[in-house]
Amino acid sequence: MHLIRNVIPYRYFAWLFSGLAFLASLLLLWYNPLIGLTPVVVFGALTALGALDFFQTKQAIRRNYPIMAHFRFLFEAVRPEIRQYFLESDTETIPFSRAQRSLVYQRAKNVVDKKAYGTLIDVYEEHYEWINHSVSAVKIKDHDFRTMIGSAQCSQPYSLSVYNISAMSFGALSANAILALNKGAKMGGFAHDTGEGSISRYHRENGGDLIWEIGSGYFGCRNPDGSFNPERFAENARDPQVKMVELKLSQGAKPGHGGILPAAKVTAEIAAARGVTEGEDCVSPATHSAFSTPVELMQFIARLRELSGGKPVGFKFCLGHPWEFFAICKAMLKTGITPDYIVVDGAEGGTAAAPVEFTDHLGTPMHEGLVLVHNTLVGLNLRDRVKIGAAGKIVSAFDIARTLALGADWCNSGRGFMFALGCIMAQTCHTGRCPTGVATQSWLRQRALDPADKATRVFHFHQNTMKALGEIVGAAGLKHPNQLRPHHIVRRVSVNEVALVSALVKYLQPGDLLENRAEHPVYQLFWKMASADTFEPVADCVF
Repeated sequence: MHLIRNVIPYRYFAWLFSGLAFLASLLLLWYNPLIGLTPVVVFGALTALGALDFFQTKQAIRRNYPIMAHFRFLFEAVRPEIRQYFLESDTETIPFSRAQRSLVYQRAKNVVDKKAYGTLIDVYEEHYEWINHSVSAVKIKDHDFRTMIGSAQCSQPYSLSVYNISAMSFGALSANAILALNKGAKMGGFAHDTGEGSISRYHRENGGDLIWEIGSGYFGCRNPDGSFNPERFAENARDPQVKMVELKLSQGAKPGHGGILPAAKVTAEIAAARGVTEGEDCVSPATHSAFSTPVELMQFIARLRELSGGKPVGFKFCLGHPWEFFAICKAMLKTGITPDYIVVDGAEGGTAAAPVEFTDHLGTPMHEGLVLVHNTLVGLNLRDRVKIGAAGKIVSAFDIARTLALGADWCNSGRGFMFALGCIMAQTCHTGRCPTGVATQSWLRQRALDPADKATRVFHFHQNTMKALGEIVGAAGLKHPNQLRPHHIVRRVSVNEVALVSALVKYLQPGDLLENRAEHPVYQLFWKMASADTFEPVADCVF
């Protein structure tokens, strides 16, 4: 059986069985006409259905699972009726991930994303949030919302969409998925983050704007020993398609962990993109070798900016020890060097594979990390020089609005654009057996994902989400998402109490940290522990 599955994947067995049964019924009918045409018609129809599934390009599940996929669609179709029949109430809240996927699928397919009978969300549940509307609503005609990235230290600033594709590497995603994402970004005029797997030929083929992410493995700009190679970096970074450079310090889903791509998965294409040896383990260390102190980090950022020809350079991280970020900020003050941007990755973010404990209990959630980063930069009078991006389960237009109100300038999304590609959250990314061809290197499985069709869906998802964001912003009486502030977001604290987020979260005023006016205990405790010359705490923390 194992040998058969290697030749003919099990997901084709239903189609194969139907074809064999069709031939057998034809032979039996030839020898015994009394059998009748029923078996021939039934198995012939099933065989034809399997062929139609295999060769169509609209649904990856049908291409990868001929005939069998229809059972999934049948169960999905009857699920609401089954739920209503067996539950005492039919108002049960739809699981969040399924509600997310449904919204993205509708927008990606460019169909109506409206629903009847109001919200299924319990508006009296603790932590429910909303935006108050205005009686003076504004009609926003242009929903191409952008923010300019690049300080005075940058000679090639970039006008970035407020919603972009988050870092996902070639190797984690299939070639067809990368092609579709980048073409969709090209069509919609938004940016595609390469992930730390560097720039593959699939990123280049359609010419969409790239944010080149560089991790601790320095893929695409490394020496054979894994150290940073400035010449290779400059060669890639000066490519006109690369608009920004992002230095990855940590990743929300597994901060401080590092990673390894086993030798068996390091194909010739992946090796070429990353600058490693084919068939050997590809290691991403937990820490960088190009710098070891906050001051050296700032100097490295300045070096990357110079080597890139003056393009925006920033870093991405998931907030860990507060004094480490404070040390980075003190290094900005000491050196006069600032990154052009900081991307705050939340612990709730996803990845292809991570230890369960890291996924569930390591790293700071995005909202808390975002507020601290924003507050610190404001308190040091650096906020106008450093833009902030945010990532962490940001799928809907309200997700974007809430995140911008908390202090971000733009948002990145991984799962939203994966849903647009057709991801069904089968959670088999690490096995290589992705049923939709999104997260696999199997040529047969990724064949199911048609790049041209899915690129259109990526484009429509972005466009329709931006349109929805414009409608939300206009309903609040604003003209641009960058006008959103914490007082626009209302949060339910209990059944009988609500409060503006601005009243729940302490926001610093310009210069508060410089003049020692910050009253929040985090700044009082950890600011004095930070030094520009080391990531280690330089004073005891007394609670």
